[in-house]
Amino acid sequence: QVHLVESGGGLVQAGDSLRLSCAASGRTFTSYIMAWFRQAPGKEREFVAAVTWSGDHTYYADPVKGRFTISRDNANGTVYLQMNNLKPEDTAVYFCAARRAAVITTGARNYEVWGQGTQVTVSS
Repeated sequence: QVHLVESGGGLVQAGDSLRLSCAASGRTFTSYIMAWFRQAPGKEREFVAAVTWSGDHTYYADPVKGRFTISRDNANGTVYLQMNNLKPEDTAVYFCAARRAAVITTGARNYEVWGQGTQVTVSS
C-alpha cells in the first residue's frame, strides 16, 4: 500500500503556472498507475491526468490537454502535475490517486489510494 501527500497548491492569476507534487511512500510505488483528480465546490470529483508505472503512457482530460503535464520520478517516489496557462475554471482541490493496475482509467472509484488534496485557486 502507498501513502500519498500532495503539495504545491496556491493562489495564482490567470495565465500563471503551478507545479503540484505528490510524494508517495511505500515499496510498491512502481506497481501503481498514478493520477490527478480535482474537485471544485459543488461539483463531482473529475479526472485530470494519469501516467502508467513506467511513465511511458499518459492520458489527459480534454479541458487540460496542451496545458497540463503529468510525470513521475520512480526513484524518488514522486508524481508531478505541471500546470501552465491556468484559468479560473481550474480552481479546485487537486487530489493525487493511485491504482494498482496496468491500465489507465478515468473513474475515481477505480483508484484505491488518495491523498488529502491541495487547493489551487486561479483568479481572473
